[in-house]
Amino acid sequence: MQPYSPELAMISARREFGEHGGVAPSISRSATFTVIDPRTLPEIFQGAKGPDKGGCFLYSRHFNPTVSVLGRYLAAMEGTEAAMCTASGMSAIACVLLQLCRKGDHIVASDTIYGGTHALMADLMPRFGIETTFVDITSPQKIEEAVRENTRVIYTESIGNPTLKIADIPALAALCRKNGLQLVVDNTFAPMVLSPARLGADVVVYSMTKFINGASDLIAGAVCGRSDFIRDLMDLHQGMIMLLGPTMDPRVAFDIIQRLPHLPLRMREHSRRAMAMAKALEEMRVDVIYPGLASHPQHQLLRTMINKRYGFGGIIALDCGTLEKAEQLLDVLQNREKFGLIAVSLGYFDTLMSCSGTSTSSEIPAEEQRQIGLSPGLVRLAIGYTGTLEARLEQLRRAVASVLQA
Repeated sequence: MQPYSPELAMISARREFGEHGGVAPSISRSATFTVIDPRTLPEIFQGAKGPDKGGCFLYSRHFNPTVSVLGRYLAAMEGTEAAMCTASGMSAIACVLLQLCRKGDHIVASDTIYGGTHALMADLMPRFGIETTFVDITSPQKIEEAVRENTRVIYTESIGNPTLKIADIPALAALCRKNGLQLVVDNTFAPMVLSPARLGADVVVYSMTKFINGASDLIAGAVCGRSDFIRDLMDLHQGMIMLLGPTMDPRVAFDIIQRLPHLPLRMREHSRRAMAMAKALEEMRVDVIYPGLASHPQHQLLRTMINKRYGFGGIIALDCGTLEKAEQLLDVLQNREKFGLIAVSLGYFDTLMSCSGTSTSSEIPAEEQRQIGLSPGLVRLAIGYTGTLEARLEQLRRAVASVLQA
């Protein structure tokens, strides 16, 4: 059997052309849509007609033609029946969990996730009567022990932020099937590299702000899954995306549509450069974490799950030991070597660097950070592809030698 190619799946999807034959799809900026027959309007409200049932649109918080095109392309890429786009990655995550859970329900979540997601589950969702137990997602025993009668969801990131733990998606999917649970996977760190739905995940979420868009100039999210679940999210009475209204602007959708065709090229180069830099750091005997290295504890697991030809992702974690050393290294990398930019986020064409414990993971209490192995000196490097690789390697080596090996 041929290995799965998200690239081929995406380009094989039905192409959407502009209304006047343009090679790019049209941007439909209308907030509301007219119908010819007055009887059509109630049919749309009743769900008898819609974008996929007669090509009928109602209101852009409900469905928008341009946003729907992007959703169709994403579903093709992920190998899911459908996809829905949202205004941000956090809105996608929040709407999915609130759709799947009710008051009194319970979530088992990886303890190594984005700080905003941790805050959503640990601090906000308990106000709605939904509890979360955070566990080491690499420990099958701890996951099994955390499952309760009222558990509804297992939530994980495919590659954990920022310590780069790898989730065994097929094993988690089997556990979910055994217990009647839903597996939700955030694949923000690994588009193209991993296809969680094809590995057994029920729902895949993205912050498209990152690699999928690739230019750090807009905020966007996505939910990919079964058609019935996407319909639930858009239900007029109980759909979380429909009623909470994290609507994607059609201009944002158009920009991402135009960038999707070169996502495979970008992911290959992010991964190629990250691997080269991780190897260079390992040769310098620096404490480096990268799932493409044989020294990574889940390297072999990841090899069994990845789509071939896209590498192991574009994120490296580098432990400087202390916050002081980490900040010193960031200062040298940005202000002396011009290696990258001190900024949160990832997936940009320039390298973005941050000290995770005091930035994107700062919502996680210090004691929990220690428990999950998030050192105060951990620097996350989201490797870009500007400049030559040779020049960037020299900049990185000089900075590390001057700060960590002086």
